[in-house]
Amino acid sequence: MQALILGGARSGKSRYAETLAQQSGHDVIYIATAQAQDAEMQERITHHRATRPADWLTIEEPLTLAATLQQYAAPQRVLLVDCLTLWLTNLLCLEDEQRLPTETQALLETLPHLPGHVILVSNEVGLGVVPLGELTRRYVDSAGRLHQQLAAQLEAVVFMVAGLPQLLKGNFNGLAE
Repeated sequence: MQALILGGARSGKSRYAETLAQQSGHDVIYIATAQAQDAEMQERITHHRATRPADWLTIEEPLTLAATLQQYAAPQRVLLVDCLTLWLTNLLCLEDEQRLPTETQALLETLPHLPGHVILVSNEVGLGVVPLGELTRRYVDSAGRLHQQLAAQLEAVVFMVAGLPQLLKGNFNGLAE
């Protein structure tokens, strides 16, 4: 099963994804895309680490997501990626403008061939006003395009609102096999 969990900030998407992973009964590898560039982000990362089960392996990968998924995917394993929008931000901020389309295409091409389960968490940023600034508009456009491509490709899509999962696609009964 491959699932995309979307929602706004503090919608409960990470907690829901972590609950699905934990209830699966499979080994879980948590792939974190955040980079601690200031004290506040470091505090968030520390808090998230402390709340995850101790037996989960955490891999920090801000850029080469497809390669990391290929490396760690296995039957009876859940790869939980949190989150795609931070990953996009990391790529957008690079001087090499080709990295974003290259890494996005690699992700889309890799997912169908992975064994085991993959849960992708991402912020839905397209529900508000169109932001000012070229970089911010590129970010919103890139996230929207990626979410549409993933939603078309993956088996299940869930939208989180106020901690409540709203099934958008799939016959989603968790990750049991």
